[in-house]
Amino acid sequence: MPKLSKNILVVDDEPKILEVVTSLLENRGYRVFQAESGRRALGIFEAENIALVVLDLMLPDTSGEEVCRAIRRKSRVPILMLTAKSEEDDLLEGLAIGADDYITKPFSLKELAARVETVLRRSQDDLVPLITRNSFRGGDLSVDFEKGVFMKAGKSVSLTPNESKILAALIKYPGKVFSREELIEVALGGEFDGYDRAIDSHIKNLRQKIEDDPRNPVYVLTVRKLGYKFGGE
Repeated sequence: MPKLSKNILVVDDEPKILEVVTSLLENRGYRVFQAESGRRALGIFEAENIALVVLDLMLPDTSGEEVCRAIRRKSRVPILMLTAKSEEDDLLEGLAIGADDYITKPFSLKELAARVETVLRRSQDDLVPLITRNSFRGGDLSVDFEKGVFMKAGKSVSLTPNESKILAALIKYPGKVFSREELIEVALGGEFDGYDRAIDSHIKNLRQKIEDDPRNPVYVLTVRKLGYKFGGE
């Protein structure tokens, strides 16, 4: 049973759908906020700690796509699209602008519940390594992502949120080479508003904090013409 503290925002201009979906989610232990317009949805999103947005694409005042883009500029909160559009191009466009999954109308409540739980579970696991406390090179670098504690040679290191997310992504997928675009998508998501080369600046700053010699790194490695990977052992 989901924790009662999880808040879900349901956005749809059809009162019957709002009623049915709200009842379904509340019966599963979620706290549900309703919005019949994009403007109302964004207002609720700003005011509440929302864990998931269930978003209809056809809204009266602004499109669901615009609401999705607005949320993605500020947050990586998962978004599940409700759509009457079944054309592949429309669905792909929705995913491209930041939605995590979609379900087409009409849908079964059982399917919707399963999608909600899957998207929430996936978002919780997204950037959390299998072992949240990690130690590398005999304790030279220690990280605890749950507590936000980072130690280099026994001394505390202060990482920015973006630096922490980049390091978490690299550690979670050891050996994987990330392009700049992939690091933006996986680590920073919709919170990132800048050029892909700005990733290089985050990497440079991260190396200054966790490497003995930033010009010859052993943790955050450059793979020429491809991107970056984690080199810790």
